[in-house]
Amino acid sequence: MVTEGTDDQVLRLGAGHLAGSGFPGKAGNVVIAGHRDTFFRSLRNVRVGDEIELTSPDGTYHYQVKWTRVVSPTDTQALDATPTPALTLVTCYPFSYIGSAPERFVVRASLTAPQ
Repeated sequence: MVTEGTDDQVLRLGAGHLAGSGFPGKAGNVVIAGHRDTFFRSLRNVRVGDEIELTSPDGTYHYQVKWTRVVSPTDTQALDATPTPALTLVTCYPFSYIGSAPERFVVRASLTAPQ
């Protein structure tokens, strides 16, 4: 479940869609954030080439992972708008860190085909 917003209250309930970012299937960058120790725990196993399926009221969209990166919390370049449909997932890093993690793990995927 993805809800609108990325504040603490939203992220306690599920993953959050970054306000102002794109929407599934449209040109632009759909940015979704989630906690590494709950909803985005499985990102620790993501690999380039993996498929991510995202379902919205408008349909089901398939994205293919193009890259992953570890960045500082101040490096927000991956959140920028894109000219083509993209999906960006963001969580804290390292996954096994106790407390407030010092870095961010970013996954970028490209739209492959809507269904």
